[in-house]
Amino acid sequence: MNLNTTIHQLHLKNPVLTASGTFGYGEEYTDFMDISKLGGIIVKGTTGTHRGGNAYPRMAETPSGMLNAVGLQNKGVDYFVDTIYPRIKDFDTNIIVNVSGSTIEEYADVARKINALEKIPAIELNISCPNVKLGGMAFGTCAKAANEVVHAIREIYKKTLIVKLSPNVTNISEIAKAVEDAGADSVSLVNTFLGMAIDAEKRKPILSTITGGLSGPAIKPIALRMVWQVKKAVKIPIIGLGGIMNAADAIEFMLAGASAIQVGTANFIDPSVSVKIVEGMMEWCERQGVNDISSIIGEI
Repeated sequence: MNLNTTIHQLHLKNPVLTASGTFGYGEEYTDFMDISKLGGIIVKGTTGTHRGGNAYPRMAETPSGMLNAVGLQNKGVDYFVDTIYPRIKDFDTNIIVNVSGSTIEEYADVARKINALEKIPAIELNISCPNVKLGGMAFGTCAKAANEVVHAIREIYKKTLIVKLSPNVTNISEIAKAVEDAGADSVSLVNTFLGMAIDAEKRKPILSTITGGLSGPAIKPIALRMVWQVKKAVKIPIIGLGGIMNAADAIEFMLAGASAIQVGTANFIDPSVSVKIVEGMMEWCERQGVNDISSIIGEI
């Protein structure tokens, strides 16, 4: 059984990646699994400078999912380069850095520094961040803004460029096409949906930010539909995510058009789930008589 898949020049031993923000820097999970069994890990969002994140409470459980408003807490790209990278660079899997920012200049600064790291073969550009020069509107909710930021990073970043799309848009296929035209090598979708939770007894919002990002099984049917739509609109590979809890979920995303998948919220429930998904995909292939996992991509 061949589980190999390719995202542009990024060769994955299997289609299973871990989603940014749910897997730390990988070190946190080494007691629970052999990370080398994964296709890759996407480390937490990295910005130009230190960010303390939002005030607590910033997570809330919901039926079949969770809300988070962590706020890209990290110590900045220089700390990653000097301190984190030396500790994780020898993991026997693909290490991908999620790059975030509030301006094109900040994105560019982070991408330039990550580009210089030999053992980071790809970045995932998170364009769901608010553009401070456009009044806080996320880059990824406007096709023109999405195209501009990706075009700017494409000129700087020379390895595989994955762009993570926001689902909080009218037409996600339009955004995907805009980033493809700007030079993206792949798109990952979807990021979290905007939601909120209220404490009826206290009569106040649960999250300090009032709203936050909804993830988990609750969003899977919508994420699956968006992957299917985008597959019809672009030629570049798609990485699917949104409520993937087991191997069957992962297979569904590939049938809808994804070349690889990301496991996110499920990591909080079972820290070894991503390896179990790899094993489950292998069993599915054997049961279905599928010799090459890539043959099922976009079958629906």
